[in-house]
Parts: sequence; structure tokens; C-alpha cells
Amino acid sequence: MRQARVVDVFLYAFVALLVIFDPPGTAAIFLAITPRDTAEERRAQAAKAAVIAGLVLVFFGLGGEVLLRALGIGLPALQVAGGLLLFLLAADMVMVRASGLRATERERAEAEAADHDISVFPLAIPLIAGPGAMTTMVLLRGRVGDDPALLAAVFAALVLTLLATLAAMLAAVPMVRFVGRTGADVVSRVLGLVLAALAAQIALDGVRAFLAA
Repeated sequence: MRQARVVDVFLYAFVALLVIFDPPGTAAIFLAITPRDTAEERRAQAAKAAVIAGLVLVFFGLGGEVLLRALGIGLPALQVAGGLLLFLLAADMVMVRASGLRATERERAEAEAADHDISVFPLAIPLIAGPGAMTTMVLLRGRVGDDPALLAAVFAALVLTLLATLAAMLAAVPMVRFVGRTGADVVSRVLGLVLAALAAQIALDGVRAFLAA
């Protein structure tokens, strides 16, 4: 029973983070903002971005709830707000429009025009570790509490999804050539639908928790 609970938490966290990171979509953006970079430069920037994004999300997973408590914000409120934000992100993915939850048009334009290292901005933040991902880490921590095994499952899911995103970025050129722009859009839309369902569930859990308090 205990082992099944750990597996359930891992799978829930993995799916939630996977659809938010959207590895195919992130890889396509990564390819677009590194048009003049060599393969070696792309590898270095992708690895650096994954590490930085991981550190930021670990911080939010461990200390985000404490920060919110200090500000007087309860977990039910965060669940409702987080669910709504994630739903907007899902709408971005399904409708192929930008609400600014991942990166604004200005940020993308600056990245495309930049000749410097883009691993920190906008790749790590906000493309990978954006508001949606940060909110999700806080929500996942609130869901599992201080249970060491369940926390380990959440962070294992985070590491695995970061590795999947890194692998997608490293394979960006052959992947986009293989599935095509249309294929990448289809994958992004399907993941967006899954994220919309997860967002609705998170918001409903917040409403239930508030009514039960």
C-alpha cells in the first residue's frame, strides 16, 4: 500500500511536470532562438539551462510553501490560483497563443536577436522554470507534505522530466526534421488537453479544501 502511494505520487508529478515543460515545444523554441549556434554551443546551453531550472524548481518545492505562509496565503488559495494559471498555460498550448505564462513575445524577440548565452534567460527562466512550473512544485509539495518518501518521488519526477526536456533540446534538429512542425504542434496540443484536465482537478481540490476548512 505504501509503495503504491509513492508510485502514484511519482506518476502524478511526472505527468503534471511533463505537460508543463512540454519537451517538444521547448525544443522547437530552443532551436528557434539558437539559429547561429554550433552543436557544441547548443549542448552546453541546454545542459546549463536544465541545471539552473532544476535548482529554481527545487527551491520552490522546498521553500515555496513557507514563503506563502509568511505572506498569509493558504494552500487552498494557491491551488485555485495555480489551477487557473495552469489552465491558461494549457490554453496557450491548445490554441497556440501566448498569454505570457512561459515567455512574452518581447522576451522571445530579445532571445532571437541575442548573440549571448541564452541558457539562463529565456531558456531556464521562463521557458522551463516558468510560473506554471513553479506553482506546480509548490502544489506538489503541499500535496505530499513532509513525508520523505513522497518528497523523494516528487523530486525524482522533476529530475526525470528535466532529463526528458534536455534530451528533447539536444535532439531538437533531428526531432523537428522527423516529426515536422505539424507533428510538434499536434504533440503540444495533446499535452495541453491533459494539462487542462489536471488544472481543473487542482482548482477543484482547492475549492473542496477551502469548503472543508
